[in-house]
Amino acid sequence: MERPEQGPGEPDSHPRANGCSLMGHGALRNGYVRGLPEAETQIHHIAHNGGLYKRPFNEAFEETPMLVAVLTYVGYGVLTLFGYLRDFLRQWKIEKCHHASERAEQKDFVPLYQDFENFYTRNLYMRIRDSWNRPICSVPGAKVDMMERHSHDYNWTFTYTGRVIKDVINMGSYNYLGFAQNTGICKEAAAKVLTQYGAGVCSTRQEMGNLDKHEELEKLVARFLGVEAAMTYGMGFSTNSMNIPALVGKGCLILSDELNHASLVLGARLSGATIRIFKHNNMQSLEKLLRDAIVHGQPRTRRPWKKILILVEGIYSMEGSIVRLPEVIALKKKYKSYLYLDEAHSIGALGLTGRGVVEYFGLNPEDVDVMMGTFTKSFGAAGGYIGGKKELIDYLRTHSHSAVYATSLSPPVMEQILTSMKCIMGEDGTTFGKECVQQLAENTRYFRRRLKEMGFIIYGNEDSPVVPLMLYMPAKIGAFGREMLKRNIGVVVVGFPATPIIESRARFCVSAAHTKEILDTVLKELDEVGDLLQLKYSRHRLVPLLDRPFDETTYEETED
Repeated sequence: MERPEQGPGEPDSHPRANGCSLMGHGALRNGYVRGLPEAETQIHHIAHNGGLYKRPFNEAFEETPMLVAVLTYVGYGVLTLFGYLRDFLRQWKIEKCHHASERAEQKDFVPLYQDFENFYTRNLYMRIRDSWNRPICSVPGAKVDMMERHSHDYNWTFTYTGRVIKDVINMGSYNYLGFAQNTGICKEAAAKVLTQYGAGVCSTRQEMGNLDKHEELEKLVARFLGVEAAMTYGMGFSTNSMNIPALVGKGCLILSDELNHASLVLGARLSGATIRIFKHNNMQSLEKLLRDAIVHGQPRTRRPWKKILILVEGIYSMEGSIVRLPEVIALKKKYKSYLYLDEAHSIGALGLTGRGVVEYFGLNPEDVDVMMGTFTKSFGAAGGYIGGKKELIDYLRTHSHSAVYATSLSPPVMEQILTSMKCIMGEDGTTFGKECVQQLAENTRYFRRRLKEMGFIIYGNEDSPVVPLMLYMPAKIGAFGREMLKRNIGVVVVGFPATPIIESRARFCVSAAHTKEILDTVLKELDEVGDLLQLKYSRHRLVPLLDRPFDETTYEETED
């Protein structure tokens, strides 16, 4: 991370992108260079800050077209105006009111909720509610069976027809390696353990819920991650939200990526530590916060912070971006802080042998202080883990609320994790796990490349199996989900407040279980729906995330 010294008024002789000199190559646009003989020549040293990166690191975040942004704001404005009109009609009993409201006899009490907070839900979300919570009635593999439902009151309630939509192509589940299945070695092993141990443990680990399977699983997870010790939990969300408060507290500082998952945000808030937010994957923003934290110390007292903890994710599930881990580790070492890495989406999905973002960048697991991940995605199971030094794990066993109070993992679920993890490691005597990891990488690159060729705006890293396709306008959120379901393809659509208001999107999750024929079918239908809904916005004006305008505003949550 060290850079040559430069005088205060001395101009930089070479333009830079995230600290890397372009050395006269011209304008940099997201891994592509203008003015070179080959239009598609990629510069792989763009992210090679001081030789930190051992592989190409290409991410695309194409700029939102101005006309699309304006029309999106106008669309939300029109929806808001009609929302107020409909609320007026409901108030005068002209339109039937479906939403919850305070009882007349409690009007003088402090309301349980503010009516305005429900405005977005009843007037915007309800119009496209049929795009979410669709019930499936099969294993969430490459294809699923979905229960058909209809609404006769504009999505306030649903009626099930009794019909099942068969063989819907599943592009929404986090089944990255294809282990979520009801046949094969994982199913047989889990069924055998179910017969021996039963379905539940009915106790915490510290009481009567510590099985030999728990000990076996934690030793295997530690070996898989390359760390001294590991601990497992029954729920991925609580692995973050209940363990961060055990690691930091008042007088500590948390530096959190602005796009971190809600479990990380909740854990940080429950800890009582001061929280400062840095721009997504922006190392300049992170370094500025680190430098300021060390120079200024705690507010008012100016005492040094007890701990500084950096919170990042391996793969960001809404952006499809991969953390710039080599740079984060370099900053962590430079400023003597701690690093908490959430590998919920990256474990199993990245790296030559599926060991996550640390292996993907060829880094040492010991450089990450807290390695967190979940079993709910690549392993087709449930729960989460934390890995690190033995002293850390021993501390969490006695101080973590998830460890002390939560019921331990179910035996069949543990066996699913054990079998799938051994398969990935090759300890089952086959190469099936390694082939799944390789197949996922091939499917990811193929699917992303074809979507870009069609003219869609696709966010994220070229190696990320999370593929966001930008929709932008609110009306197209519901329309896209419905049109894809008509073509027997199940997709996840996401809008405000889960995303910025003008960046609504569809999110595809690529799986090793998807064959080329399945992906080609999805791509063919996407091409047709893209033309129908006019979703091919791309002008190939790619702008790197770190070239976006950066202000030095930071957001702070503190106990003061």
